[in-house]
Amino acid sequence: QVQLVESGGGLVHAGGSLRLSCVVSGTTFHIYRMGWYRQIPGKERELVAAITGAGSTNYADAVKGRFTISRDNEKNTVYLQMNNVHPDDTAVYYCNLDWRIWGQGIQVTVSS
Repeated sequence: QVQLVESGGGLVHAGGSLRLSCVVSGTTFHIYRMGWYRQIPGKERELVAAITGAGSTNYADAVKGRFTISRDNEKNTVYLQMNNVHPDDTAVYYCNLDWRIWGQGIQVTVSS
């Protein structure tokens, strides 16, 4: 059974930094595209950043230059480094494997 477990969320002040982690088990991690998405109540879940098995990345315009996605295939883990966070970054963040499988989500709250 494939499992994705996020960690690292919490409360941070505007302008601060946070690093999210997602540990994957039960599958061949290194071959899959991994993504971070976020959702706020009443809105659709949106892509924040993604990284392919080969390491190519793409980002939502709203986070370009501030967030960095990376992966450690030895640890079956994908990261989202969030720098210079804004109150608009407040959301539940979800890890995603291959567009198919989701983590449970983790809250990130940015105070102004």
